[in-house]
Amino acid sequence: MARRAAEQHGVVSTAQLRDCGLDSKAVSRRVRAGRLHPVHRGVYAVGHPALALAGRFVAAVLACRDDALLSHFAAAAYWGFFAWEDRRIDVTVVGTTTRLIEGVRPHRATSMHERDVWRRDGMRVTSPARTLLDLAAVLPPPTLKRAARQAQAEQRVNIRQIAEILTRANGHRGVTKLLAIVADGPAPTRSDLEDLLLDLLDEGGIERPRINAPLTLDGRRIVPDFLWPQTRLAVEADSRRWHDHSLVKENDAEKQAILEAHGYRVLRITWREIVARPPQTLARVRCALDGRYSATTTSA
Repeated sequence: MARRAAEQHGVVSTAQLRDCGLDSKAVSRRVRAGRLHPVHRGVYAVGHPALALAGRFVAAVLACRDDALLSHFAAAAYWGFFAWEDRRIDVTVVGTTTRLIEGVRPHRATSMHERDVWRRDGMRVTSPARTLLDLAAVLPPPTLKRAARQAQAEQRVNIRQIAEILTRANGHRGVTKLLAIVADGPAPTRSDLEDLLLDLLDEGGIERPRINAPLTLDGRRIVPDFLWPQTRLAVEADSRRWHDHSLVKENDAEKQAILEAHGYRVLRITWREIVARPPQTLARVRCALDGRYSATTTSA
């Protein structure tokens, strides 16, 4: 029982306890003794009731049918596309409805391709690509774009996998929006600020740069936010939240010095410049790409 619970973030089901040789009386004794703690009907926390988020996810899936999967926002949080908000946990059941369970938001799917069902931590969960498809049915385009880019940045999914699921989506409501999001190819940005800048560059008709592509210079791994290798221009999106810290500033300065020592020009662009002065920001980038603009930081 302890081994099974350890594999599932501290959670076991009644069926799994039976597999461990415990009948209903043995389970009841352990509940009274405080060794098992009911989470949902037929699902228990082992040892203590304070479950981490992953344990709550496992418990929600175990509480539903055997063909249930963690899905939608819960799966997105599990894969690291979003920070988890304290909402009901999304669980999809294939082929039929499931009973109402406190704290669980049920979804129904008429079918689920085997490639879209992954097993992690003792539970079934929609694959990263299927998770994005499900989110596409309920999210506005900007939020969906952020999720898709975060999924790529975390190396959870690639364009090939997204394209593959779109070819067999069978009329899924998220197809059109997800197709529009990935039509321009991969864009594994790492922050909302990078998202805004990339969208601005796309809207301004500027050639899409390489995004978070690593370089090895002087034995160090340097990752510019955006890079145009042909013109040796690097653009850094500076968020005050992160880049005002003294250690971050020191690291940024060292990173810029290494790039410049190897012949790269570094253009730093702030949040305020992107949001409040988009035409001027585009002009700065165009001039820098043409080699006609000093790439030093301007006042925000």
